[in-house]
Amino acid sequence: MATEIIINATTEETRVALLENKEVSELYIDRRKESGVAGNIYKGKVVKILPGIQAAFVDIGLERAAFLYVTDAGADAEEYARMIEEEGLEGKMEFRSTTQHSIEDILQEGQEIMVQVSKEPIGTKGARITSYVSLPGRYLVLMPTVEHIGISRRIKDNKERARLKEMVQAIKKPGSGFIVRTASESVDKESLIADAEFLELLWQNVQKKKETASAPALVYSELDLIFRTIRDMFTTKVDRLVIDSKTEYERIKEFVRLYLPAMLPRVELYEGEEHIFEAYDIEAELNKALDKKVWLKSGGYIVIDHTEALTVIDVNTGKYVGKRDPEETITLTNLEAVKEVAYQLRLRNIGGIIIIDYIDMEKEKNRDKVFNTMQESFQEDRVRTNIIRMSELGLIEMSRKRTRENIMRTLCEPCSYCSGRGYTKSATTICYEIFRKIRKLARTTKDKKIIVTVHPVVASLILDEERQIIEELEKEYQKRIVIKGDKGVHIEEYDILTN
Repeated sequence: MATEIIINATTEETRVALLENKEVSELYIDRRKESGVAGNIYKGKVVKILPGIQAAFVDIGLERAAFLYVTDAGADAEEYARMIEEEGLEGKMEFRSTTQHSIEDILQEGQEIMVQVSKEPIGTKGARITSYVSLPGRYLVLMPTVEHIGISRRIKDNKERARLKEMVQAIKKPGSGFIVRTASESVDKESLIADAEFLELLWQNVQKKKETASAPALVYSELDLIFRTIRDMFTTKVDRLVIDSKTEYERIKEFVRLYLPAMLPRVELYEGEEHIFEAYDIEAELNKALDKKVWLKSGGYIVIDHTEALTVIDVNTGKYVGKRDPEETITLTNLEAVKEVAYQLRLRNIGGIIIIDYIDMEKEKNRDKVFNTMQESFQEDRVRTNIIRMSELGLIEMSRKRTRENIMRTLCEPCSYCSGRGYTKSATTICYEIFRKIRKLARTTKDKKIIVTVHPVVASLILDEERQIIEELEKEYQKRIVIKGDKGVHIEEYDILTN
C-alpha cells in the first residue's frame, strides 16, 4: 500500500494529510493562535477538590482549569503499569483504575503538583490531565515514575517483542520504565540507547524547570505538529513526505539527517504552482469532511450527526435498489457503509461514543458479517476503538478514543443564525406568534396604530397569504396595523410598537 504524508505549512496554520493509496485517511490541523496543549507538562496548583466525583480542578495557566481524576493522580502506579502491559498502547493513555484511594488522601487545595495534559480541552470541557508523566521519543516512551516495560501491541512477532524487551531492560534505569513504540521494530540497540539517553536528558530538564517555576507554569512543551508527524508517523512504511515550505523543509531535513538518515531521500520539497492540497486532491476531501451526508458508490448514503454526548450515523439505501433479493441489497449497502464509516471516523477524527444505525437485516449471518467486517475495518486505525455486537434493532455501539477536537469543531463554529440548532422556526410559525402578540397588545393599548417590523420573508407572508387575518384584527380592535420588512432583522425576530 502506497503511503504518503503531505504537509501544507504557512505562518498561520499547518495542515498534515496522511494518504493511503492516494486516499486521504487522516487529517491534522494546527493553528498558531489555537495551538494544542496535549502532551505539555505543567506545574499546576489544585484549586478545588470534588469528593463527589473523586476528582480535582487544577490551575495550569489555561483559560479553564484542568480536570484530574483520582485514578490519574498518582494513586496506584503498579496498576498503571499493569494497564500498559494489557493495553500495549503507545504514548499517553486514558487510565481507569479500581483504586480504593480517595482524592482527599492524595491532594489538598493549594497543593502544587506536576501534571501532563492527556486530552485537549474539548468544547466546554477543560483539559484532562494526569500525574503519570511520560515523554515520547522516536522509538521509546519514557515513564520516569513507573517501573515497567511495555511493548506496543502492533508489534506481533513474539521473538521481536522478546528481543526489544531484553534490550530495553538493559538500558532502563531503576524506578523508571519505557513503552517500546511500533517504530522500534527491527531497530538496533544503539538507536534505542540514543533515544533513551535523549529522553532521560529531557526529563532532567523538566525537573529543573519544575524546581524554579512558580505555579501555574509550563515546564515542557510538546513538539509542534510537523515534528510530531516526523516522530510518530514518518516510519519505513511511508514512501515519501512532501512539504510546500522551504523553511520547514530544511528543518525537517536537518532533523531526519541526524536521527533518521536512511529516510532522508523520502523527504521532498513541493515546488508546483498549484496549491499542494489541491494537487493531491486533499482540499476537496477536506470540504467533504464537513458534510452531514456522504454518498456511497452504490447509491446509498450515510448521515453523520453530532450531539453533545455522542455521534450518530444513519445508513440508508438511497438510490440503490439492488436486483432481486431485498435482504441482499440491504446487506451489501451495510457492508459498503461499514468501510465508509471507518474511513470517515478516521478522516474527521470523530471520537467518544458512536452509534451506527444500520438497515435492518433479518438473517443472523448477515448481521455477523457486518459486525466482523467492521472489526476488520478498524484494524488499521491508530486510535483505540471498542466495538459492541449489533443489537436486534440493527444498532452497533462503539467508542473511539478522543484526544483532540474533530475536524468539524476545528474548522467550524455553531451557526450564528440558527444558534447551532441546524434549523429555524418557519415563517408561518413566526407569523402566528406575531398575531398572538398583536391580540394581546391590542387589548391593553389605547394607541390607534400597531407597527410590526419583521424579516422580509415573514412580511411577505403576512401581507399576501395572511392578509385576511390582518384585516380581521384591524376590524376587531379598531386599530391600524402596519407591517414593515427589514433585511437586517433575524427571521425569528420581530419588533412590535404602538403609536
